[in-house]
Amino acid sequence: MKLRIVAAAIGVAIISSVASAQASMKISISVAQNSHQGVGIDTFAKEVEARTKGRIKVQPFYSGSLGGERESIEAVQLGTQELTLSSTGPVPNFVPEARILDIPFLFRDKAHARAVLDGPIGQEMLTKFEPKGFKALAWAENGVRHMTNSKRAVNAPEDLKGLKMRTMENPVHIAAYKGFGIVTTPMAFPEVFTALQQGTVDGQENPLSVIMAAKFEQVQKHLSLTGHVYSPAIILMNKAAFDKLSAEDKTHFLEAAKVAAKANRARVDEDDAKGVTELRAKGMQVIEVDKSKFVTALAPVNAEFEKQFGKANLDRIRAVK
Repeated sequence: MKLRIVAAAIGVAIISSVASAQASMKISISVAQNSHQGVGIDTFAKEVEARTKGRIKVQPFYSGSLGGERESIEAVQLGTQELTLSSTGPVPNFVPEARILDIPFLFRDKAHARAVLDGPIGQEMLTKFEPKGFKALAWAENGVRHMTNSKRAVNAPEDLKGLKMRTMENPVHIAAYKGFGIVTTPMAFPEVFTALQQGTVDGQENPLSVIMAAKFEQVQKHLSLTGHVYSPAIILMNKAAFDKLSAEDKTHFLEAAKVAAKANRARVDEDDAKGVTELRAKGMQVIEVDKSKFVTALAPVNAEFEKQFGKANLDRIRAVK
């Protein structure tokens, strides 16, 4: 009798733990809630809850409280965390095929990048995540990256030589920035503000959305609008957790991710439209650069990327209208 009671209790415990695991999930970002990524995960959480009529709740975590982007992606891969929204910075460490998206000056503008990611090339890329333990729900956006530093005005590529810059933990970015003569310092995002404040690094590069959300104007004087890399973001889910969902709930999650990505991109557009004015008002010196000079300076590095990734693959991306 006692054995049966114990067995029943264990059974109830297992069922309730499975139910609670299904009912509550975590999603994280490394930047503040009041940001383009914050809008993305808040929208996703609301959409999932509404579409599942409250059966599944997604709890958002902000400002790297569950770790930086790389740690969060690792946690999702391991299944200790269900979801994350991350820039593609650390993604090539998990899915090497995604490196191609981080090549400088590959995309003409945000509209071109969005057309690539939402079209066949981007959708094919999402499937590359599955063998690595992820379900890639949708492409979101980090934005177009610009350079900031506390040392000097960067008007031309030669002004970058010798600057110690924080970079993402991304092999393509590091190779490109070394081509500018930058002393690259890979670092997780939650450490960046302190590193800039203490002078461990002179500068960093990020979209206006991130620069504003992180309040980098407090520790950086010069902003150069280099627009050197379009930075995608991605909503990732642990594949086993996704596979456990019913067919209906899988659709809910995919649709919620699409709505979240749309809201995230809209916030990037809003930040880009007002960012320069706001950052100038907060004391940053904003420099409009001749982008063609930066493209020319990276010609040798881009020739290496063509060999590495295949010219045909890059041309396929460039040809998207």
